[in-house]
Amino acid sequence: MIDQSDNVIKLSSINRRMFILATAKIIILGCIVSRLFFLQVRENKKYLTLSDKNRIREWKLPPVRGDFKDYFGNVIAGNFEAYQLHLIPEQVDDFRYTMNRIKNILELSDKQFQKLLKKKNKIKPWETLIVADNLSWKNFSKINNNLYDLNGVKPIISISRNYPYKENFTHILGYVSQANENDILSSEIIKEKFVQGLKVGKIGLEKTFEEDLIGSNSIERYEVNAYGRRISQLAFQQGDQGKTVKLTVDTEVQKLTNELLVDKAGSICAMDIFTGHVIAMHSSPSFDPNAFVFGISQDDWQLIRNNPMKPLVNKSISGNYSPGSTIKPIVALSALENEIVSTNFTVHCKGHDHPFELYGQTYHCWKKEGHGYMNMREAMKQSCDTYFYEVARRLGVDKLSETAKKFGLGEKVFGKLFNNEKNGLIPSTYWKKNALGRNWLLGETIITGIGQGYIQTTPIQLCLMTAQIANGGHKIYPELILRDKEDIKKDKFSSLVKNSKNIRFIQDAMFSSTNEIRGTSFKSRIDDPKYQFAGKTGTAQVKRITEKDRELDLKTVEIPYEERDHALYVAFGPYQNPRYAISILIEHGGSGGTVAAPLAKKLFKKIIDRHELRKNFQNKKYLDI
Repeated sequence: MIDQSDNVIKLSSINRRMFILATAKIIILGCIVSRLFFLQVRENKKYLTLSDKNRIREWKLPPVRGDFKDYFGNVIAGNFEAYQLHLIPEQVDDFRYTMNRIKNILELSDKQFQKLLKKKNKIKPWETLIVADNLSWKNFSKINNNLYDLNGVKPIISISRNYPYKENFTHILGYVSQANENDILSSEIIKEKFVQGLKVGKIGLEKTFEEDLIGSNSIERYEVNAYGRRISQLAFQQGDQGKTVKLTVDTEVQKLTNELLVDKAGSICAMDIFTGHVIAMHSSPSFDPNAFVFGISQDDWQLIRNNPMKPLVNKSISGNYSPGSTIKPIVALSALENEIVSTNFTVHCKGHDHPFELYGQTYHCWKKEGHGYMNMREAMKQSCDTYFYEVARRLGVDKLSETAKKFGLGEKVFGKLFNNEKNGLIPSTYWKKNALGRNWLLGETIITGIGQGYIQTTPIQLCLMTAQIANGGHKIYPELILRDKEDIKKDKFSSLVKNSKNIRFIQDAMFSSTNEIRGTSFKSRIDDPKYQFAGKTGTAQVKRITEKDRELDLKTVEIPYEERDHALYVAFGPYQNPRYAISILIEHGGSGGTVAAPLAKKLFKKIIDRHELRKNFQNKKYLDI
């Protein structure tokens, strides 16, 4: 018989267990309800946002780059619509199948296909693979017609760079190409706006004004399904195009400089002698910057890189050349300013058989039979070396150096505008002692007086020198970037000379060199006063002339190309009312009077014919002198 107390104990135990179980159920249910309340009410916004992030994707597009325009508003570097094909590997179900379909549709070669596969292995799965960045309309249409079978593939209408004048502006503007690791690391702006396919400036003004030109990204928001496939576009936020940069250059004159230098290595610069506006600045040979926008082929790159005429070098600002006889106006001016000689100072030039002698060294004049008795004007007109040997000897290199630097030689013309501009070199006794650890020799002064020896200048410096001679010896500040009228008015023109009569004499002597019989550029003159110009020729040796060379007396065409003299010419015009200055350099061209000076005729006619157009264009906005 069961004891009653045992039943009570069992019942109590059951009740206790039921209570514990019920309590546990209540606690668990309470936790579930509490968690649901927390998730659905308290954390509603958070999880709604996370849900939207899974459902809604953002697509950042490359920014639209700002334009470059010339003085007259012509676009010289702009943009065009490029048809591209993008792909994100992690959004593709079967990458190899998709790539094979693309290969067949676009008729890619095996080499192109393997290149894409290698490219894919170098990027993260979530990064964009640019399959093609410049599709034809035909292939772009074929891709769009097959999108039903190309999951994760995105045909894109993008904006890319275009240089409508091709090689004409290359050494001013530079070019753009796809941003690389160095570009991203060196610029916070590029890092912030980087997307696959972003093009950035590599050299020239494209690089200098990168932060102004780059613009801001457009943002595209669209809805995707559970597989990450695009369903519909929800919103589009248009980015801002980069700023427009206006230049002082005249495209028509720039095109002419390119034509004049066809098949030649050299430079032509043209400048307004009052505003400092650079009308044209061309280095030859050049190359088409459009080839770099989507990546230049290895074969094309090697052709440019290995060209002996060095098309990658901007000769106008990076080429260091002996100025030859184009320095003689500065030598004469320095001697007059320092009252070393007068304009009537006379030297007897006897030619090769009676060279200028100093401490056992002989210094020959270029004219074999000699020039006879020369005063300063005649010596400038006929470019008599013997005369300038003696003037330089009396003047001294330090005084010459001071005057040359005043007129813009020996320092960068554009400051920090170009990172590849060279300073050139105007030597002095101090420079040689500190740079080479040796004392200056008098013989070095002699050859500096005819633009040889250590002295080195760039073509744009020679153009600036000539412009400041032409405007009466006043300091100007050359510019490529067009400024507002108010900004230009702030510039003050300081005088570079003590006596204005001296600068007028130099102008007259340069006139005689071009427009009078026996002048070294007489054959290149223009008689019409509207176009008449004054100039100075220069022939710069690239190797020491030996006695054997003098005896052979070879013609330029008989000398190996790399041993031929450089041909130079500087000039200003129109003479009666000067407004423009030019410098012309032809590498290994031979005589400046024969090769460089004739190009000035066509150049001045074009520049002066377009003067009124330039003067009247946007007259209210820009300075008109």
